[in-house]
Amino acid sequence: MAAKIANGVDRIQRKLAAILAADVAGYSRLMSTDETGTMRTLSAYRQLMDGLIAQYGGRVANTAGDSILAEFQSLFDAVECSVAIQLKLGEAAAGMTEDAALRFRIGIHLGDVLVRGSDLLGDGVNIAARLEGMAEPGGVCISGVVFDQIDGKMDLSFRSLGIQSLKNIARPV
Repeated sequence: MAAKIANGVDRIQRKLAAILAADVAGYSRLMSTDETGTMRTLSAYRQLMDGLIAQYGGRVANTAGDSILAEFQSLFDAVECSVAIQLKLGEAAAGMTEDAALRFRIGIHLGDVLVRGSDLLGDGVNIAARLEGMAEPGGVCISGVVFDQIDGKMDLSFRSLGIQSLKNIARPV
């Protein structure tokens, strides 16, 4: 959304948000072997994920193919939601062969985002997406900013990956 400021220059709306970026690991491979089955499973998983995102106070901001971008007002809600998603999807995949199972990777970052309609853009979104790519299938990767905010306040264990340089991101996270 743009707004006029006193000097007549358009101002871009920004806000601070906890961003959850999720994507299916090996989606192209899965589609190449069983398009119909993969789409059916993805649809069922998306319903489950959308319900959990709403339950934890989040909002799906964008989807494309097998990816989901969601925003939360609370980091704690974003992290708890990501854990719930991975647990529920793990239960749903029980009994499926490794070749057929859809495993999501999730990245979470707290950052400033640009708002355009219902979509979110900007560095904060890009960092969450890069972190998603670093997560193990079925896992969650959080930024140092997220860790600093939740460390010792949630009953979760973390494994540090150290300071990371992310592709096309100016500063390490």
